[in-house]
Amino acid sequence: MRHQARRSKPEKARRTAKPNMRASSPGLPSSTTRSYWLWARSQVAGYPEASMGCGKWLVFVPRDRVDGVWASVKRAVESGELGAEAKVSTAKPNPNANDPSTHVLCVYTYDVEDRIDVMRVREALRALGLTWKIPYKTDMATGAGLYAKDGHKRISTYYE
Repeated sequence: MRHQARRSKPEKARRTAKPNMRASSPGLPSSTTRSYWLWARSQVAGYPEASMGCGKWLVFVPRDRVDGVWASVKRAVESGELGAEAKVSTAKPNPNANDPSTHVLCVYTYDVEDRIDVMRVREALRALGLTWKIPYKTDMATGAGLYAKDGHKRISTYYE
């Protein structure tokens, strides 16, 4: 769904994602070890399709809180309150993780250039209780292999 060809702004505004009828991933992030990620997908039409400029808010949560935070984010994604999808790291050891006792939730937006939507999603996360500062990173930066754990600095577009 992400990484589609870049369209002009007016065309992006007209095209919207169809509801994603694939089910969200079952399970609890704190105890799932079969895969690295659990996914939540919107079941509501109307959110724009992802562009080459898509990105995500990165929410870092300790293992003892991740199941409750994920349940709230998953419900919000599925009901169309956030973007089209989100994912959370599981208990399966991941070589990209800085701290194995901390999970990351990635809450996607369709385009970093749509600051209004990016900040709308951030405010919705605050309404869910995620009030501490969190970074926003583009998928292009991730695709380029830019990770803070590897010493890359200033890779976040926003830190709100």
